[in-house]
Amino acid sequence: MTTLSATPPGSTDQPTEAPPAGGRSRSGARTPARRRGSGRFVLACLLPALLLFTVFMVVPTVNVFRMSLYTWSGFSPDMRFVGLGNFTRLLDDQQFVRAFQNTVALLVVVTVVTMGMGLFLAAVMTRQGLRGRNLYRFILYIPNVLSVVVIAAVFSAVYDQENGLLNGTLRLLSLDGLQRVWLGDQKIVLYSVAIAMVWQSLGYYMVLYMSSMSSIPEELYEASALDGASPTRQFFALTLPLIWQSLRTTLTFFIMSAVNLSFVLVRAMTGGGPDGSSEVLLSYMYKQAYTNSSYGYGMAIGVVIFAFSFLVSLLVSRATRREPLQF
Repeated sequence: MTTLSATPPGSTDQPTEAPPAGGRSRSGARTPARRRGSGRFVLACLLPALLLFTVFMVVPTVNVFRMSLYTWSGFSPDMRFVGLGNFTRLLDDQQFVRAFQNTVALLVVVTVVTMGMGLFLAAVMTRQGLRGRNLYRFILYIPNVLSVVVIAAVFSAVYDQENGLLNGTLRLLSLDGLQRVWLGDQKIVLYSVAIAMVWQSLGYYMVLYMSSMSSIPEELYEASALDGASPTRQFFALTLPLIWQSLRTTLTFFIMSAVNLSFVLVRAMTGGGPDGSSEVLLSYMYKQAYTNSSYGYGMAIGVVIFAFSFLVSLLVSRATRREPLQF
């Protein structure tokens, strides 16, 4: 076996080593001066971001925790330290308990429906030869680029008792018995808000899942088809495990964003009514802090929301953890 060499056999010339260049020693390691210069450059790049993060994230969060220990109207100079008194009041506040239950119900229903429908539609549009799928994808994605307030206005018009699209359609089909006061009935108002949340979020997550599914090699599907796997079997045994990391990330992100989305829709569509039946945690915190002049009490609700969001994120991350599959 012939071995190539940079120096011809028999040559008396000795190879000369190049001098250190670019701040590296002969062994390839960076010199201390070079490392200090790189460290200062990295620090200078990170400093503006760290400063903004501290001013707009860390300081307000610490202030929320601090204010939750006080009784304060938000306007007067009188502040009274009450310790954990605001949190004790929450345990006896039935409206807070109701808002907490509504928030959990919305998170469960909207997450299951949005994730399920997003996966189903993404699988159909990616794996099936659906004609006009780009048009369907465009139509389903439109709600995501609209303002949430606009969506609230659209659904308020759809749910209108007299001239709304929903009751009008039921009247046209002679189904008058199914007509409801969609935003005025305590039993169904929460589901009316949930439908608006699903409509706003579905297209965005469908596109994300379509992107993940498109990256799976076609050879894997062809091999599984030769083994007799049906499209349903391929989805659960092939597609779902291979996009699991994407699904896991989007699930955590969606749950956190749904908390904020529910506040805007409830505030714009129902104001928490009727009789607090659609109140969620953020809308109740806003009402206490900025309407009822109970700023300290509202900040205590904010601390509960912070702890709740952190706990849910942790549980979802632990429950969905599994070894990633690669292809």
